[in-house]
Amino acid sequence: MTSLGWVALGLLAALGGAGVTIFGKLGLEGVNPTLATALRSVVMALVMVAVALSTGQLGALLGDRTNFSGRAWLFIVLAGLSGAASWLAYFAALKVGPTAGVAALDRLSLAFIFVFGALFLHEPHGWRGWLGLLVLLAGVYLMASDR
Repeated sequence: MTSLGWVALGLLAALGGAGVTIFGKLGLEGVNPTLATALRSVVMALVMVAVALSTGQLGALLGDRTNFSGRAWLFIVLAGLSGAASWLAYFAALKVGPTAGVAALDRLSLAFIFVFGALFLHEPHGWRGWLGLLVLLAGVYLMASDR
């Protein structure tokens, strides 16, 4: 995939993330955040299964498990558990907090990914990346404390 391809997909992901925040905040009026997260998860699961079916990927999973090692299963399950915990905390925070502040704190995941990628995946970062991390941290602080 070209660099333009991943940038476009990244921007679409960011736009979708913004939708999660705005639509989620509006949907939480009078609704328990755990129930809202469960409903969101069901909708997402249905969409993902439909996409997997339409692209022929679900059949490959059900019929041929040789593509998945035990290690792959472990990390996919851990990613799912991490995502579920994140969503539960995110919707609970949205229920009581301001959208920009909650979303800013949630974006600290980028800082964690940057540092964990360097520590555990041995991904190299130059001075611009580390400077960007500091600017990100400052931005998160300023946005989360904007009250």
